[in-house]
Amino acid sequence: MAKYSTGGSSDSGDGGACELCGATSESLRTAKVAGATLDVCPDCRPHDDNAHKDKKQRRKQGGGSDSGSTGSSSTAPESSGPQTGSESMWDGDTSHWEEGGTDYDDDQLPYLIRGYGEIVEDARQNAGLQREELADELGVPESDLLAVEQSRAVESGIGGSLIEALEKRLDVELVDE
Repeated sequence: MAKYSTGGSSDSGDGGACELCGATSESLRTAKVAGATLDVCPDCRPHDDNAHKDKKQRRKQGGGSDSGSTGSSSTAPESSGPQTGSESMWDGDTSHWEEGGTDYDDDQLPYLIRGYGEIVEDARQNAGLQREELADELGVPESDLLAVEQSRAVESGIGGSLIEALEKRLDVELVDE
């Protein structure tokens, strides 16, 4: 299991759930995402911090893999001073971030009650809805709905508008007043 596992997968490569989006995949690979080591599906591999560093390094070297370097493929950042044991993974490059993500100033996630994920899953099933159907009805990715049902709303960057829509559609209370 990955060092910072969310508990959604076994060892990479033998099938299981992606620890980033929750999708089931037979081709999970280990990736470093925002400093955490996770098993991710092919759709989430572009979020691998190392993939972006490799691209950035190639751009610095002129775009080719054989640009006169010493053969080292290290992705370690160049040192600009004393280093500590807990260096930040932030390199200032936001070019790989998704456009149109959750704006937390406008769509803040409220405090949720304990067991909110189980409540949503039970209410959805009692309403006779498949996860995909409810996601389509609400106009959200199925992976976001799965994250809520697995009580991973905070980790997955779910906005308050989805919680509000689920409360209204499923007639449940999820917010801790």
